Amino acid sequence: MNLIKNKETLSPALNRLPENLNHIHLMGVCGTGMASLAGMFKEKGYQVTGSDHNVYAPMSDFLEALSIPVLKGYSPHNLYPIPDLVIVGNVITRKNPEAVELSRLGLPYLSFPQALQLFALKDKRSIVISGTHGKTTASSLAAWILEKGGMDPGFMIGGIPKNFKKNFKLGHGKYFVIEGDEYDTAFFDKGPKFLHYKPWTVILTNIEFDHADIYRNLEHVIENFRKLIHIIPPDGVLIANADDPIVASEIERAKCQVITYALSNNAYWKASYIPVKKNDTRVKIIKHGIEYTTLSTPLYGRHNISNLLSAVVLADHLGVSLSPLSESVKTFEGIRRRQEIIGEKRGILILDDFAHHPTAVKETIDAVSEKYKNRRLIAVFEPRSNSSRRNVFQSRYALSFDNADLVMIPEPPMMEKIPLEERFSSQQASYYQNTGQLLEALLAEARKNDVILIMSNGAFDNLPRRLLKRLGNT
Repeated sequence: MNLIKNKETLSPALNRLPENLNHIHLMGVCGTGMASLAGMFKEKGYQVTGSDHNVYAPMSDFLEALSIPVLKGYSPHNLYPIPDLVIVGNVITRKNPEAVELSRLGLPYLSFPQALQLFALKDKRSIVISGTHGKTTASSLAAWILEKGGMDPGFMIGGIPKNFKKNFKLGHGKYFVIEGDEYDTAFFDKGPKFLHYKPWTVILTNIEFDHADIYRNLEHVIENFRKLIHIIPPDGVLIANADDPIVASEIERAKCQVITYALSNNAYWKASYIPVKKNDTRVKIIKHGIEYTTLSTPLYGRHNISNLLSAVVLADHLGVSLSPLSESVKTFEGIRRRQEIIGEKRGILILDDFAHHPTAVKETIDAVSEKYKNRRLIAVFEPRSNSSRRNVFQSRYALSFDNADLVMIPEPPMMEKIPLEERFSSQQASYYQNTGQLLEALLAEARKNDVILIMSNGAFDNLPRRLLKRLGNT
């Protein structure tokens, strides 16, 4: 199998490329993006292996279903037999024992974004969905709308859309939808991932300070989004959320066409919505002051309707007609771990969500409290991300939970990695030393008609399903 010859964009270690590429090894394979890349390689016919320190659902199940072997933990031995190419995830540090052995052996290697550019985006029109929040929902919606519109898109998404049951697709059409992450690329490339994706179209949902482990401040974040805006070609398009003041300011720098959308502010595209029944929201779409269509969607919450509007703008720009647009929005099944219903036992409903930034936490709680307005809402939050474990957002988190009736937070994990003076304190809320204590407290506290919303950007010790199982046994 011939390796792509575009060597000038590859890592410096790729000075001895194999003529025939067969075995590809991925370090940090259980990350959402890395797992989907592994699946993509598998579909292309390569032999694929991976390694990771944290092997947990849903990505462990995803990889097992693809028959991709995952080695638990990082070790020099994981590079034997020697692979033809190694993909290095951004969780891997320079001192990782597998990375040290990779360097010693002098094997060809790529970062995740480099690999995606070379193996998936070649000869495609890249549609990059970017922003601090909403990327996964907007990406999943965009991919499903284009799919139902007969465009057979490729995609790579940072969650698992239920309509596709996987978060990647090679696609035979000319468009490739990709979730554009602003986090850094790899230990050997500290720039944001999205700069590797050669965007033809960009959706920009919002810009806020996040990733306090790699960004100094908000201005540092904005600088990198400016770089993304700058590389959109003149024949491309920037679809921008005018409700976000920073986005509204930065779009003036674009050298391409800009199309704005908003729920509140003035914009070329606008939307208003009302929840009309238990499992449905009606959304009226206005284009340049004229009613465009009214859509029915199972999505709820202001943030989700904004994401939906961005995908509608994209669909119109690419020529998707109203019939498949309406059908795709109506049949959109959502994404795993985005306001996902895990189950209901004893009249207690359990939801699982990926929210971790204070804005995302607030938007999620507000949406759930509005949808289930006659039920008590218990918000359970694990501060697990590099930013949420720091006190940079301490005061903002205190306001994020206003619409919850009860807030329960465990001691954040891996706090030894955070300087003492920078650590987040969980003890403002109902506080628990570990997940086991939290589970027992939930079982003692929960009562019929409660909604328990569990939020974490990690596995959270499988708390949602453990809770559901225990509720069923009592």
